[in-house]
Amino acid sequence: MAARRAPRIIALANQKGGVAKTTSVASLGAAAAELGYRVLLVDLDPQACLTFSLGIDPDAVEGSIHTVLTAGIPIADVVVHAADGVDLVPSTIDLAGAEAILLARPAREYVIRTALDEVNKDYDIILLDCPPSLGVLTLAALTAANGLIIPMPCEMLSHRGVGQLLDTVKDVRRILNKKLSVIGILPTLFDGRSNHSREVLDDVGSRYGIPVLSPPIPKTVRFAEAPALGRSILGTARRSKGAMAYREVAAAIFGARA
Repeated sequence: MAARRAPRIIALANQKGGVAKTTSVASLGAAAAELGYRVLLVDLDPQACLTFSLGIDPDAVEGSIHTVLTAGIPIADVVVHAADGVDLVPSTIDLAGAEAILLARPAREYVIRTALDEVNKDYDIILLDCPPSLGVLTLAALTAANGLIIPMPCEMLSHRGVGQLLDTVKDVRRILNKKLSVIGILPTLFDGRSNHSREVLDDVGSRYGIPVLSPPIPKTVRFAEAPALGRSILGTARRSKGAMAYREVAAAIFGARA
């Protein structure tokens, strides 16, 4: 009997806020579930936007990623079933204090990898929604991951910080996690009618020398409507351009389940 493959653990990170990172985690997770994969999403942002977006009240959960990382609670004990066929490790505002606690601990960069070891057999794909910073939680996510996606709006100012993130990735590869690979930049908030958006899209790949995922994710009001319904856009506007774009990206990254 063939040994079961380890799950793909993919971090979505960008220290700049407002880049559609959480939207991308929810949407790619839902698209992967549609392809037949067992999917776990991990909310590592103290703002708990992913948790809220999937219809879970952060103030009502009994356990969260905070209790996993700071109190040693098994991660399986805090997993909740969410919409669109995915499981979720929720976040709460308490996570804002986790970095200060973890700073005093040895091997703090490995806390997420160690926690996920307990549930690896249960999932095919694990997506990590990183906070908008390059702090301890993001470093721990990059140490746990074997892939990185960088959501980036098609706006020139969004270039700022991507180079710094890639420098951090080089350090993580050298010191903490040699298996980490950059899957690519995911262009978001793309307006095909705008010359500026098209120019940024054309420039980003050559600027950083890494793949640009396709198709770009279009700017649409449908993304703003979905969180209020506790679903991803794949559940609220299945045939919208945004939903179809995320399905194409997911199919290119994950492929059909064997």
